[in-house]
Amino acid sequence: MCGLLCGSVELSIDLRVALRHLTRMTELPILYSFRRCPYAMRARLAIQTSGLIVELREIVLRDKAPEFLETSPSNTVPCLKDRDAILDESLDIMLWALDRSDPENWMRPEQGDKDGMISLIQDCDGPFKHHLDRYKYDTRYNDVDKEQERSSAAGYLWDLNELLKETPWLFGNRASLADFAVLPFVRQFANTDRDWFEGEEWTALKGWLKAFEDSDRYRHIMPKWEKWKAGDSPVLFPDP
Repeated sequence: MCGLLCGSVELSIDLRVALRHLTRMTELPILYSFRRCPYAMRARLAIQTSGLIVELREIVLRDKAPEFLETSPSNTVPCLKDRDAILDESLDIMLWALDRSDPENWMRPEQGDKDGMISLIQDCDGPFKHHLDRYKYDTRYNDVDKEQERSSAAGYLWDLNELLKETPWLFGNRASLADFAVLPFVRQFANTDRDWFEGEEWTALKGWLKAFEDSDRYRHIMPKWEKWKAGDSPVLFPDP
C-alpha cells in the first residue's frame, strides 16, 4: 500500500515538474482571471471540464496589471489570450474550451438544445444581472430600491426553480453548459443576503446551488491565487 501511494505521489510530482517545464517551451493560452468574479468562475469551470491547461494570471481589480490592460479591450476579467486571438467575453471563453474538448457533453444537453441553453444564459446575463447588480451594489446607483431590485431578479430564479423541479439539472438529468454558466451568478445573488435566500421556498433551486457549492468541481476552481505580476513563474490551471 505504501509503495503504491508513494509511487502515486512521485508520479504526481513528476507530472507537475514536466508540465511546468513544458510551459517554458510552449505558449499556453493565458487566462486573466479574478477568483470571485462570477464571469471568471464560469470560464474556469469550462476550462476545467474540457481538460485543457492554461496559464492563469490572477488580477486584482483595484490594481490591474499593465499587461492585462494592454490585452483586454474591455479591461475586464475574464480575458483569454490564445496566441493572436483575444477572447474578452466569458461565454465565448466557455465555448472556446468546449469546442476543443467536451468530455461531459455540456454542449449536448439531455433535453433541449444549444439555442435553448444560450437563451437561458442570455436572460441571466441581461435582465437578471441588471437587477442583481442593483440589488447587491445598490449604493452605486441613483434612485434604486434594493428590495424591488431583489424581487425583480428573483423572478428569474423562480423560473429556474420550476425547471429544477422536473430534473436535477436545467436541461435534464445531467449537467450542461447552462448550469455552469448560470450557477456562479445564482451564488452571487444568494450571498448578498444568505438568510433571506435560504428563507425562500425555492427548494429545488437551493438544492442545485448547494450541490454545486459542496462539489469538488467548485473547490477546484476556487483556490486562492496570489496577484500575478510580470516575471512570476507560470501558474497552471487546472492545477495538475
